[in-house]
Amino acid sequence: MTTTTTEATLGAGSAATPLPQQPQQQQKAKPAFGVLASISGAHMVNDMMQSLILAMYPILKGEFSLSFMQIGLITLTYQLTASLLQPLVGLFTDKKPLPYSLPFGMLSTLIGLILLAFAPSFGVVLLAAAFVGVGSSIFHPESSRIARLASGGQHGLAQSVFQVGGNAGTAIGPLLAALVIVPFGQRSVAWFALAALVGIFVLTKVSRWYATHHLANAKRKAPATVTAPYPRKVVLWAIAVLLVLIFSKYFYIAGLSSFYTFYVIEKFGLSVQSAQMHLFYFLFASAVGTVLGGPIGDRIGRKPVIWFSILGVAPFALMLPHANLFWTTALTILIGLVLSSAFSAILVYAQELMPGKVGMVSGLFFGFAFGMGGLGAAVLGVLADRTSIDFVYHAIAYLPLLGIVAILLPRKRTATA
Repeated sequence: MTTTTTEATLGAGSAATPLPQQPQQQQKAKPAFGVLASISGAHMVNDMMQSLILAMYPILKGEFSLSFMQIGLITLTYQLTASLLQPLVGLFTDKKPLPYSLPFGMLSTLIGLILLAFAPSFGVVLLAAAFVGVGSSIFHPESSRIARLASGGQHGLAQSVFQVGGNAGTAIGPLLAALVIVPFGQRSVAWFALAALVGIFVLTKVSRWYATHHLANAKRKAPATVTAPYPRKVVLWAIAVLLVLIFSKYFYIAGLSSFYTFYVIEKFGLSVQSAQMHLFYFLFASAVGTVLGGPIGDRIGRKPVIWFSILGVAPFALMLPHANLFWTTALTILIGLVLSSAFSAILVYAQELMPGKVGMVSGLFFGFAFGMGGLGAAVLGVLADRTSIDFVYHAIAYLPLLGIVAILLPRKRTATA
């Protein structure tokens, strides 16, 4: 599944043209950093618009007199629409790639953003969230495939570059909400439609690169035979273990991110703007941590990264509910740095377990991650209404301990896609 040197060079915009007939050139292919930067930038725009919903929760709660359960339902709506559709989109595009579907995914997110800006009721807010979720379901599987094709064989690095765009966008959302939406109100969200239009333009160019340099070549070549590195039962068991790890990571993140602003407002008496800045610190740390997981996994293997990134945050998670404001900020930054390194390693590990099914695997794991995040937000919202936000933070502190199941993953793989 690695791109050839010629394709990588064209994608990166280089003038150099290596000899196409040398078979060893494929092994020395370099990542198409121009394409990776573009798809990562589009990921930033896509996830920034998603995080605007998250950052607007205090505003929406006051505007529509929402309960914590209703706040959780907003997250559940956009994450559930994404989680249900992404594996289906990935499975379909494995058989019939649709590179030009990417701009249409961004268009769906744009529609959701406009609806959110002018929503007159809670029902329309949920509809807006659904459009955003559909946009993500179209965007992630195919864009993850393109990142792998542009990797030059450095799959962990490529997924990290792709993921860091999404995490950076997620981090920027609360910052922009504090600077723009809080002072100017709900309708100011419409200004971010300009970023979505830029995203549509960038994705159109990326889609053209994909169609020109990969789909055209694929039609001229016989399909490559791919072999799974393990028997079917071992692969399915490993996938199940990885999904347990995704559950622990995203259920915990749902509690940490969806209710973090309310937590620091209630516990430490912060203003809405100050609370959103603290959310930005956590999400920015998550973006930084994402950069590390993929390349480190390329060097030392995926399993150690997966093990450390989830189980490694357990001590910090257990200390968090008992910390003062300074240590709450410090601990959430550490949690973001360590925990965010997991996803790129998990995704590439799963892609290597099931070679030739990059779209389906990407859709499954992105979809399951979104689904667990949405389900977590809804369940924890109900729990917060019946108890307190502080109790929720005590309860979710034990979830990273599930990282111990990483010991059940196979140690080595003998084939890659």
